[in-house]
Amino acid sequence: MDAKRWLVLVAMTGSLSMIMLDQTVVSVALPTMGRELSLSPGAQQWVVNAYVLALAALVALGGKAADLLGPRRAFRSGVTLFFLASVGCGLAPAGPAGEATIIACRTLQGAGAALMVPVSAAIVIAAFGPSERGRAMAIYAGISQVFVALGPLIGGLLTEYVSWRAVFFLNVPVGIATLVLVAIAPVPAERVPGTTVRPLDVVLVVAGLAVTTFAIQAAGAVGLSAGVLVLLVAGVAATAWFVVRQVRASDPLIHVRLFGDRAFTGDSAVMAFVQFGLLGIVLYSSIYLQELLAFGPMQAGLAVLPLILPLTVAAQVGGRWYDRSGVRGPVLTGLVLCAVGTVVWLLALPGLDYALQTPGMALVGLGLGLTLSPTNTDALSRVGATERTQASGVVQTVRQLGGTLGIAVIGAVVIAADDDLPGRTAAPSGIAAGFWVAAGAFALAAVVGGLLLARRSPRPTGTVKLPAGTNPSVGPG
Repeated sequence: MDAKRWLVLVAMTGSLSMIMLDQTVVSVALPTMGRELSLSPGAQQWVVNAYVLALAALVALGGKAADLLGPRRAFRSGVTLFFLASVGCGLAPAGPAGEATIIACRTLQGAGAALMVPVSAAIVIAAFGPSERGRAMAIYAGISQVFVALGPLIGGLLTEYVSWRAVFFLNVPVGIATLVLVAIAPVPAERVPGTTVRPLDVVLVVAGLAVTTFAIQAAGAVGLSAGVLVLLVAGVAATAWFVVRQVRASDPLIHVRLFGDRAFTGDSAVMAFVQFGLLGIVLYSSIYLQELLAFGPMQAGLAVLPLILPLTVAAQVGGRWYDRSGVRGPVLTGLVLCAVGTVVWLLALPGLDYALQTPGMALVGLGLGLTLSPTNTDALSRVGATERTQASGVVQTVRQLGGTLGIAVIGAVVIAADDDLPGRTAAPSGIAAGFWVAAGAFALAAVVGGLLLARRSPRPTGTVKLPAGTNPSVGPG
């Protein structure tokens, strides 16, 4: 790998690591943040979910922006919006205005991330040949995914020794460093002519996903009332209308026709189910450690090391395994480890003994490391070079949608399943029930992967072809 390709890899890995870190870094800070800003349990869920939901709803639009503005300009805009929104989060005032401020700025953070994600993966794939992509993507996705797990540790250290606000201010120097690297690295600047964005598509996908997520969380808090049911039906209907419009459009926002390829569908579904389980586990394990085991923020952050260390090692193993034999071996092995590890972990939760939970955490970490890099690499390697931005947008939309639904569903189960005092977010019975849902998601991912994942590695030129009449260079749909 020459110096320029390394520079591209460093810039893209740094940006994705910042994005992934912010999915979980606030989890340990939430109890302290909640007390200072007087956040309700529902608002605490939204501090996490507003970010993931905005990323899920807008990541496809971010890919379109890359075609309209050029990858370099779109990426810079995303980084700038991301760290400015981070400053807004860190300056959120105490009192009634704090809740609205922190949720609004977390939403803007997600929008900034949506401008960065689609182009970054496509740039890494384009920079490396087929024989090196597994290794390059293992670094890009593997290191970035480590930051998902490192989030609680970093958040704990900053919350205990500085302030929970430092969790957000951390993004400013990282964002500036990323902008400098992007200015030096050979990132494409060309726009794609003929790219269009239909406002109705944007409204439908944002409103549909937001209303559906709100309804699921409300159902866990107040039950499935008539009002909640109406919201749920409206959200699902808007999302379904959006999908129908994408199928019929010649220049869609999301190229749902890519799902005509069995293996691409399998990769995307696996990532969605894994993200569904992962974000819920990270959020509620952090709450469990602080509220039930009385760990301080730093101690709670250090307590996730049994998850982080195996993930770090397994991510590199997974990338090399993919290069040798394709996606099925590492991913199916990893998913089984995730499901079994989650069950081992949750069975130890009622005993309030941290040491008994570490074997399950380690198994989950190993499983995640083997799963995430190969699936992402395989999905983007199955399309031609001109289609990778579209494929990246589709994959990340599905993945982040899985994450936002996971937080909503697991959060609803945690609150509803509390045997002692329904409505709390920190009870062994409720959190264990939420972990059962996460284990089920991992197991379902293994079943789907066994049915759909490819038995052979993709051809170097990609195997997924967009339908005739579709502009292959138009945005990520």
